[in-house]
Amino acid sequence: MMQKLDNMVTAQVSLGASMFAQLRGIVQHGFRYAGNQSLKIYGTLQCTSGKRMKPKNRVFFHSLEEAAAAGYRPCGHCMRAAYAAWKINKQNGTI
Repeated sequence: MMQKLDNMVTAQVSLGASMFAQLRGIVQHGFRYAGNQSLKIYGTLQCTSGKRMKPKNRVFFHSLEEAAAAGYRPCGHCMRAAYAAWKINKQNGTI
């Protein structure tokens, strides 16, 4: 199950705080990956694609396994190798 900041169902990051302060708070809670709840895509916290998503759609994961277990796919921008493997598995019907 996805873990959220402060045990909330979704983690919403304040729009008024600086991006650095937001990232530091997320990392301090042990989160390593962020996902888009609407698109079911996850990637690294440094991904430029992920930084553009709406705060209301953000979810956070501690591990790759946690994100995959929640039904999210890897980002094609920041996780190219994982995305390529996911795409091949999807085409072969193993997902």
